[in-house]
Amino acid sequence: MQKIITFLWFDKEAEAAMNFYVSVFKNAKAGRVSRQGPEGPVFSVEFELEGQQYYALNGGPMYSFTPAISLFVNCESQAEVDQLWDKLVAGGSEQPCGWLKDKFGLSWQIIPTALGKLMRDPNPKKAGAVVQALMQMKKIDIATLQRAHDSA
Repeated sequence: MQKIITFLWFDKEAEAAMNFYVSVFKNAKAGRVSRQGPEGPVFSVEFELEGQQYYALNGGPMYSFTPAISLFVNCESQAEVDQLWDKLVAGGSEQPCGWLKDKFGLSWQIIPTALGKLMRDPNPKKAGAVVQALMQMKKIDIATLQRAHDSA
């Protein structure tokens, strides 16, 4: 059992969000759906994405998501960045530097692992060039970051 589990508060879209997220990630599965009575509306859901458990609640409109909390996804390739970005941003909005807001208002960071490697270059000029290139992007493009790094 996972000791710390991300808990998401939705107005009334918990089941739809779970089904959407499970469709986006390859290693994902829907879990228990709890209802308010045998035939009542969905109260909460449980699901797993890439080995991480999540709970979601239909708690009403009192709270909404903010970019102060986001789900950070490490991507090994540009193809993975592109695939996840395109699916998650559908119906949502692009944000700077690899962030997006999905159709439920939840913020995600779709980040290639190459970004961290390039930003940690011991040469501050190269690392700085990568940061400057990143600041011009919404969806992160690894080839553009690499060119910025190599030309500095």
